[in-house]
Amino acid sequence: MNLKDKVAIVTGSGRGIGREIALKLASGGCNITLVDVDENTLSQTAKDIEVKGVKVLTVKADVTSVVDTERIADETVKSFGKIDILVNNAGITRDNLIMRMKEDEWDRVLAINLKGTFNCTKAVSRYMMKERSGRIVNIASVIGIGGNVGQANYAASKAGVIAFTKSAAKEFAPRNINVNAIAPGFIQTAMTEVLKDDIKAKMMERIPLQRLGTVQDVANAVMFFVSEESNYITGQTLVVDGGMIM
Repeated sequence: MNLKDKVAIVTGSGRGIGREIALKLASGGCNITLVDVDENTLSQTAKDIEVKGVKVLTVKADVTSVVDTERIADETVKSFGKIDILVNNAGITRDNLIMRMKEDEWDRVLAINLKGTFNCTKAVSRYMMKERSGRIVNIASVIGIGGNVGQANYAASKAGVIAFTKSAAKEFAPRNINVNAIAPGFIQTAMTEVLKDDIKAKMMERIPLQRLGTVQDVANAVMFFVSEESNYITGQTLVVDGGMIM
């Protein structure tokens, strides 16, 4: 898909799903602002994207900070002149049973996963509203749809992202800004690689396609939502889970 001369911000893009999304958008000709709290991973991702012949801006930032997220938007416009696409991917887990969950485990997950999505969306919306154009893709999770033992904080944050997506879609539609979400299932990342074989086997039993998803599967879904092919789609959540929760 042709994204030549488009400009995208991808949060949490130093590694994993965010990195793959940034690479995928760059392969379509999109200039990228990479955002992460880890400068080392940002630098490596930037090097890998630059060889694709597009422009790259790296911004070390904390999405829970209003000041930082406004800086992300401002620096992107200063460097590239506009913002066409925002991918809210930054997220963390702090798993624990409810009765054992510490307050900071709850607060931190909600702050990054949900408040971070709000902060970044608000920051870029100022520019997108003026241009009367834009695409926002929020990375949610199937856990935000079906819940999971030991992940009440994560489930609440991702369910919030899905609800936030619907509200933002309704608010921004008059200005031709589409807002959608993607809910990945079990995806092969550094987080799932450390799981024991028996746990992975139990996961497979729940997935009709009998495999974990890949970061490419999620990136492909993002590519669809930012392309012209999705012009008449907004406020939707696309589940990418191999059929796990259908």
